[in-house]
Amino acid sequence: MEKLSNFLLKLSRSLFADTAEQEKFIHAVTNPQAFNPAILWVQPKPTENPFEIEIPVAWQPEFVDRLALESQPGKHSLHQAGHYYCLDFSSIFAASTLLTIRQPIKLILDLCAAPGGKSIFAWKTLNPELLLCNEVIGKRMGMLISNLRRCQINPSAAANVDSKILAEKMPQTANLVIVDAPCTGQSLLAKGDKAPGCFHNVTINSNANRQKRILANSAKIVAPQGYLAYMTCTYSTA
Repeated sequence: MEKLSNFLLKLSRSLFADTAEQEKFIHAVTNPQAFNPAILWVQPKPTENPFEIEIPVAWQPEFVDRLALESQPGKHSLHQAGHYYCLDFSSIFAASTLLTIRQPIKLILDLCAAPGGKSIFAWKTLNPELLLCNEVIGKRMGMLISNLRRCQINPSAAANVDSKILAEKMPQTANLVIVDAPCTGQSLLAKGDKAPGCFHNVTINSNANRQKRILANSAKIVAPQGYLAYMTCTYSTA
């Protein structure tokens, strides 16, 4: 525990110059808090919202609702019918960079797509001619395809291909490439989830090298004047 505390102190200093921000960061990671569930409306919102809604923040898109802590949107019939997708509000924050894109988008490629939240956010935001969702881990394909079908995300397609192959087969084609890169999952600690070894140097270096390879391949796929959106849920700077 002392070793972890020392590591977090060092990490906080690399992330924030202000000591108050450093303390807030360490407290957030070591004292998990309940997070408000959020939903992304795929279909138009009903006249009467079935959930208690939190006050929207300034940057929050109108098709997203942040719900009261006790809400269980995954159990509602509208969820089963594909009217919305449940996801963490932190994922909404990460994907909000896509709101700045103003040009028409023909092809979106989400390179690490499962379970599909950021793919669906991009589809809802940008209305592409085609959404291609790729997931290299085969056992995650089922949930990805299920979510795309349930939410009626069309036109869309799902693939299970390594990024290197995509870079070779479809160079300079995608107007937007999303890379929600696999990582150590350090931010999961702030939600009370377990992430064994997430601060171990071997784990960090392994994931950093994997991310660099994926990003290098992604850069080859982006079309001229296109966008590459990189996201990850870790704090390490490696």
